[in-house]
Amino acid sequence: MINAYEYFKNHPKFNKLVGDDFLFVEYKCPINIEEYQLWIESHLITYVISGKKDWITSKKTHTLNAGDALFVRKGVYTTKQYLENDYCVMLFFINDKFIKRFLVDNPFFTRELNVKEEQNPIIPINTNDSFETLIKSIFHYLKQGDEIPRSLVEIKFKELLFNLVLNTKNKELLNFFNSIPESSKATIENVMLENFKYNLKTEDFAKLCGKSLSSFKRGFKENFNVTPGKWLRNKRLEHAKSLLLGTDLTINEVCYDCGFKNNSHFIQVFKQKYKLSPNQYKTQNSHN
Repeated sequence: MINAYEYFKNHPKFNKLVGDDFLFVEYKCPINIEEYQLWIESHLITYVISGKKDWITSKKTHTLNAGDALFVRKGVYTTKQYLENDYCVMLFFINDKFIKRFLVDNPFFTRELNVKEEQNPIIPINTNDSFETLIKSIFHYLKQGDEIPRSLVEIKFKELLFNLVLNTKNKELLNFFNSIPESSKATIENVMLENFKYNLKTEDFAKLCGKSLSSFKRGFKENFNVTPGKWLRNKRLEHAKSLLLGTDLTINEVCYDCGFKNNSHFIQVFKQKYKLSPNQYKTQNSHN
């Protein structure tokens, strides 16, 4: 599974502007790639210049055409490209730190959220003429490459955020900015609950939380009194039990839907915890 942020940041062939907490990229997707799964450790604003692509979550498929834009929260996604058209896109990666600093510097956009609403993993962005003009100006800077000072790149990124939140039709996006957790415990818990079903490494979860591996492990143990590995295994096994009894999925499908690396490993750890194989558990409990 590709870490899209690292891929674009480190690959030499892309036009990009890199900062400590942000990354601009112009991306022309190869026509032969139709569908793949990826994960991103920073949030992503994607604006389509040409072509068509689906961003797929467990709840909804978002179809993007030329001129459309999305805000994609850090996490795991499946994308599908329509092969009949070349796909060109502007990508803007941004982390929690940059967003929270933007709100601190501009308290006018700070909101008290009285009700804790479930945040959608993907938020459609309403674009207007000023947004498209800004995109064109950033595209021009990208063509100049390393000649552009990093401070100017940061200014353009802040201008992009201003453009988005000043548009009253992007209220859901502004609400998400204000909902970004302040505490380490809340951040870790949110990331783990949203992504435990994917076969990610511990260091990948650390990156999703914006932490070093050692800091992540230490904070996790302090807050949850268990290691990330044990928490993940228990959470995935609990989810596997619900799928075994509540769906018609095969054992192999349950295995991969719960983030286990292979079938034999899944059966082994399931039997260690519940003293029954997944098949035996399903047979004994499906009629209860």
